[in-house]
This record gives sequence, structure tokens and C-alpha cells, in this order.
Amino acid sequence: MTGSRIVAVGHYQPARVLTNEDLAGMVDTSDAWITSRVGIRTRHIAGPDEPVDELAAHAAAKALAAAGRTPAEIDLVLVATSTAIDRSPNTAARVAARLGMPGPAVMDINVVCAGFTHALATADHAVRAGGASRVLVVGADKMSDVTDWTDRTTCVLVGDGAGAAVVEACAPGGEEGIGPVLWGSVPEMGHAVRIEGTPPRFAQEGQSVYRWAATRLPVVARQACEKAGLAPEDLAGVVLHQANLRIIEPLARRLGAVNAVVARDVTESGNTSAASIPLAFSKLVEQGAVSTGDPVLLFGFGGNLSYAGQVVRCP
Repeated sequence: MTGSRIVAVGHYQPARVLTNEDLAGMVDTSDAWITSRVGIRTRHIAGPDEPVDELAAHAAAKALAAAGRTPAEIDLVLVATSTAIDRSPNTAARVAARLGMPGPAVMDINVVCAGFTHALATADHAVRAGGASRVLVVGADKMSDVTDWTDRTTCVLVGDGAGAAVVEACAPGGEEGIGPVLWGSVPEMGHAVRIEGTPPRFAQEGQSVYRWAATRLPVVARQACEKAGLAPEDLAGVVLHQANLRIIEPLARRLGAVNAVVARDVTESGNTSAASIPLAFSKLVEQGAVSTGDPVLLFGFGGNLSYAGQVVRCP
């Protein structure tokens, strides 16, 4: 079986920036209250005429351009999202249409905040099985569509955006660039993070999520490194789901990745669900904070209390 690698990444965020001061004029909150609890200062919010597939297509186009690939060269499109309003055509098909792709396989993957790392593993498996040779993997969410903007416990958390990666088969004898996935879930705690109802609304049990993340995730994140044959101190970067700075920083410390750059994009982007990992990873690559070939742990967690992580080599 042929392994796979990420050859390029890209990201996109809407132009409108919503600050903590803006939110203080909408609900009973303040910049000090928000930053002390979750570390978020700003977030980007899409307009009513910017559907989630448009966000995804912008990020995808940037990743394709960075890879030097045309849309026609992609044979599989995977979009991780949980905020698509319309069910069919699915988001992946809409992205393919926006980019003018002639006929790729198209699938949406809904594992909420862990969606991108699940989709990346699926792309790797498809390449290894011979089902695809070049895959576009996108994480995109428009959380503003599923948020109650009168609820200060949730509206201060969310943002909109998208991130994308182009995944290709490794050259014969080449080093594999996507390590084995470590994934799972806690089905009996699925109630802790929800997007449900009519209209659908985001809700969570913050303390339950925090306790689970603090106690369980350092163990499984280390296991993801072990599956890749690396120790945490070998990592050059760590990109965790950008949910809450008060979860990210302790988790990175407990992981033991003492030499790694830790993504903290949550401070300026908020929680963008499935978009958060590729968005933060793309920014680290763009800024030169990590270099080509560097090992980086990508680890998603949250919705459904699902998790998935793998070590990848930077494009």
C-alpha cells in the first residue's frame, strides 16, 4: 500500500471581525470575562450571503494554488462540517461545483470539532487502499448559523472559517507524511456538546467537556505520537482543536511537547469547529513557524466527545 502526504494547505476567514467589546454591547459580558475564561479576543463572522460551502471553496482554492494543482486533478473531495443547512447536494459536491471539478467522489464527514482529523485519516486510508490518488480535504463551519446570540455562555466562543489540505500519494520509496490515526469517542457523553433542534442550536456542558479534556486527552494524544513512532519532545508543532485557550495550554504541557510550537489561533478566530485545526495549521505554515518536513501533531476533539489525531509532516 502507498502512503500519503500533505502537499499544501490553505485557509479562509470572512472579512467581518467581531470583538469582545462588540459582544459586550449584545449580551451581558465583557472583554475581561471572556479572555479570562476562554482566551478569545476576536472571531470572524460570515454574512447571510456566505454559506459554508463558499467558505470551504475559498480555502480549497488557496490550497490547490499552493500545491500547483488544478481542480480537475482531484479525484476525491472530503468536507468536514456540521453546519451545512442544506442536506443535498452535500457540501463537498457544492465545493466541487464552485471549483469546476469534472467528477470527483464527494463526501461530507460530520464529527463536529474532530471532523478534519477524521477526514484526513479517511483521505489517507483511501490513498492507501488505491481508491484515490489526490484528495482535497476541507474543514469548514459557519458556527454563527447555529448560535443563539442572546446566550453569553456560547455566543462568545464561536467563529466562522475554513481550512484545507491537498493530500497525495507518496512517491515510491518516499517518506510517508500522514501517520496512523488514533481515534475514538465516548458515546454515552454525547449530550455534552450538541447542535440540535429546529432551528439547530449549539449548546454544551462546559465543565463536563473541560474535565474530560483535561483527564483523558493527554493520554490519547501521547498514544497518537506513539503510533507515529515519535516521542512528544520530537514534535515541532502541536495543533489541537481551538476550543478554549484554557484547555489548549494545559493539554500541550501535559503532553510533554516541550520543543513544539503550540497553535493558539483560538485567540483571534474563536472556536470554528471542524475548521479550527486546518485553519490554525495553515497559519503556522504560512507564518513559517514550522518548516517543510517538520512533524506536527494534529488532534481534534469535542463534538460527540469524539477525538482523532495523527502526526503529519509539514508541506
